[in-house]
Amino acid sequence: MKRIGVTGHRSIPPEAMPHVLAGMKALLCGREGALEALSSLAEGADQLFADVALACGAELTAVIPSGDYEDGFGDPGALACYRRLRCRASQEVRLAFPHSTDEAYYAAGAYIADNCDRLLAVWDGRPARGLGGTGDIVRYARERGTPVTVVWCDGVERD
Repeated sequence: MKRIGVTGHRSIPPEAMPHVLAGMKALLCGREGALEALSSLAEGADQLFADVALACGAELTAVIPSGDYEDGFGDPGALACYRRLRCRASQEVRLAFPHSTDEAYYAAGAYIADNCDRLLAVWDGRPARGLGGTGDIVRYARERGTPVTVVWCDGVERD
């Protein structure tokens, strides 16, 4: 089974969305053999990736950083999407962190990078805004030798 993980920004500008979706579909759809998608199901890139992966027939593994992870969803729509995707996951990995902290997010990203054959990064190429951000996880994956596919639209800035 091929395993593809995701790391990415919570906010994807609308002008980047068609490019990001096309990149995800190119990596996830039309593959021969079983595919497992690993995602923390965070708002933005993680949820989008999980939706595309499921639509392409992949099995979803939800990597939950902490016991109170749901409390961090400020947008009711993003929380509902998280719950829907979590129910559709064939596996769930729950990390032992009681609270959602930067360390918990970093550990979840590292777990995904450690347990995939390729990491898809929806990343603008800039440094992480906090420990466990996309830039940190891309650097971690590259340092350990995990292949990374970066998907972003040149010239697009995020908020």
